[in-house]
Amino acid sequence: MNTTKQKLFRRLKIIEGQVRGLQEMLMNDTYCIDVITQTSAVKHALSGVEDILMENHLSTCVVDQIKEGKEKIAVQEIVKVYQLKHK
Repeated sequence: MNTTKQKLFRRLKIIEGQVRGLQEMLMNDTYCIDVITQTSAVKHALSGVEDILMENHLSTCVVDQIKEGKEKIAVQEIVKVYQLKHK
């Protein structure tokens, strides 16, 4: 398994634990602000996963598309990822 994939799996396992923690917090009627703080941490962690995926895609798939003369497809994908990231 390449290092990018290992990094992503590690981060997703951490996020999985955070989400389980959120479920426990709700079951235990944890103070709302504490739950919101944890949901914010999960969103930030997912954003980090997206960043790694985007960087990997741009540096591999998009570069390959450009080398193959598929610039239009590459640009469309870059725009799509940009739009998704800013929703």
